[in-house]
Amino acid sequence: MYVNAYLNFKGTCEAAFRFYEQCFGGKNLVVMKNSESPMADKVAPEMRNKVLHARLIIGETTLMGSDAPPEYYEQPAGFAVVVSVATAEEAERIFAQLAQGGKVRMALQETFWATRYGMVTDRFGTPWMVNCEKAS
Repeated sequence: MYVNAYLNFKGTCEAAFRFYEQCFGGKNLVVMKNSESPMADKVAPEMRNKVLHARLIIGETTLMGSDAPPEYYEQPAGFAVVVSVATAEEAERIFAQLAQGGKVRMALQETFWATRYGMVTDRFGTPWMVNCEKAS
């Protein structure tokens, strides 16, 4: 069994996933547009070039997402996508990239459980927690 995050965007899914590919060193990015679907002729014209489904493999997980039709889009709330990394340097690099154009909710810092932990909402509206646990 696997549990994966599926993110909805307000028209910025492709840009977000290309950014995540670079930021996290993701592999095998797949971006399928509404215009490529068998139902393309039934999609509203303004949604045809938007993302129907995106998939990116990051480490041993898969991140997925799409552009929600405007009437179904909701601002993300009540969750965060957690990125767990092995080194403080990697946490600092990833946090800095996610923070560019975004909003830092908790500065990256040492905590009682982590050498680095911080919370940020990226410029695409996705809330993240970056965590580098202390060795046990």
